[in-house]
Amino acid sequence: MNCSRRLFLLGSATTFAGAYLAACGSEPTAQIAATEVPVGSGIIVDGIIFAQPVEGEFKAFSAKCPHQGSTITKIEGSDAICTTHFSTFDMTTGEVVSGPSPKGLTEYEVAKDGALIKNVPA
Repeated sequence: MNCSRRLFLLGSATTFAGAYLAACGSEPTAQIAATEVPVGSGIIVDGIIFAQPVEGEFKAFSAKCPHQGSTITKIEGSDAICTTHFSTFDMTTGEVVSGPSPKGLTEYEVAKDGALIKNVPA
């Protein structure tokens, strides 16, 4: 089979589109200085919720609400709150505290690199 210019360009475009879509669908990653994460609470960084339930123990969760995919934008004490439909999540476990969300937050591993912590997508 001969590879025409048209067939080559079509194959190249398909390969590029697949790689582009795979990258767009990937889970977010973020990092922050460990000292910036409040003990007993958390902080939202680039789509990731970093929490420090007790001093020196770090957790990372997706800031995407499992209910309808809204971004969680509010932290109150040890709760993360989706202000769209008011689902509330416990940042020590990621579990639902209240609201319409059918499940808890997606949890990520946390890696420490010197003074920085970052999430490790699955």
